[in-house]
Amino acid sequence: MTAAPRGEGRRDFPWWAVALGLMMAAIAVVIAVNDLYGQVFLVVTKGIGITIGVALTAFALATALGLGVALAGLSGSLVLRQMARFYVETIRGIPILVLLFYVAFVGAPAIMGAYAFLAAPLIEKGLLPALLVRDFSLMWRAIIALMIGYSAFIAEIFRAGIQSIDQGQIDAAKALGLSRFQRFRLVVFPQALKVIFPPLSNDFVSMVKDSSLVSVLGVSDITQMAKVYASGSFRFFETYSILAYVYLILTIGLSMVLRRAERRLRTASGR
Repeated sequence: MTAAPRGEGRRDFPWWAVALGLMMAAIAVVIAVNDLYGQVFLVVTKGIGITIGVALTAFALATALGLGVALAGLSGSLVLRQMARFYVETIRGIPILVLLFYVAFVGAPAIMGAYAFLAAPLIEKGLLPALLVRDFSLMWRAIIALMIGYSAFIAEIFRAGIQSIDQGQIDAAKALGLSRFQRFRLVVFPQALKVIFPPLSNDFVSMVKDSSLVSVLGVSDITQMAKVYASGSFRFFETYSILAYVYLILTIGLSMVLRRAERRLRTASGR
């Protein structure tokens, strides 16, 4: 029997975290003592509420839609399965930025046109307001585009998690007389959550980063605030360095919180 390599079985010391922490602390000191960097930081962070709001709303909607698509893909109906597969493969093949433009400048006018046509009798009677395309806010167009784009990937995460559950447990639940919904709620989903949570949390962090794309529509997130400031002051290095720093704070902080939640989930499940 060969001896285990030295260091095997124990975790490596996270020197990368130390280096990253030192870098983040050094940048924080620069922001605190340098008026220019401090001003840029204050301007950029004015959009942090929009960034977080867009990411949270879009991800919540994408999770709900993705779960629905996954369940349709696993249903006993051939039509639903084919429709779910068509949706997933189509949406996954379109870049998020292209989807953003399509929803904003094609989908939104089509929706408002359909509303005007279908609600015309009620609008004429004054029961519903007449809405124009400009009444459909750019922020909600961006949220819908992110929701659609991420829902296809989240659907695959849910599908893989649900299919990871042993068929014997589902059969046992059937034998106990549980309905389809009860089997899913009490047996399948709690166990699938252990498989689903890690990739789902990674998608949430990615959503926060991809929310920067809403700046192409003029939505006042942190990226848009940085673009406006840099174009007016020509301080591109300082502005985009601070922008990268703010995104690092958001994503690293989220990653740490989500990893902690994942460890608690595994501990609670006895793994």
